[in-house]
Amino acid sequence: MTASTYNALTPEQLAHLGEGAVGYVRKIRSDELKARYPGLDEIAPGLELWALFSANGMPILLTDERDSALAGAFQNDLQTVSIH
Repeated sequence: MTASTYNALTPEQLAHLGEGAVGYVRKIRSDELKARYPGLDEIAPGLELWALFSANGMPILLTDERDSALAGAFQNDLQTVSIH
């Protein structure tokens, strides 16, 4: 197979891959969240949180416990993957 036999995804198609079906869970510091998502409500600096993100990277849920983030994925019918 050569590279020309593959169908390339457009950036728009890639952004929607897994949307509504896949979510990812990872530990994140509150400072990092505020920097990435300036529209979020005020969060105390220096907190270690667990976040559930949609496939396109938007935060769905923030919690201080990993199990709560996983439960949120289950409630939203999302297959989870962990990001380290």
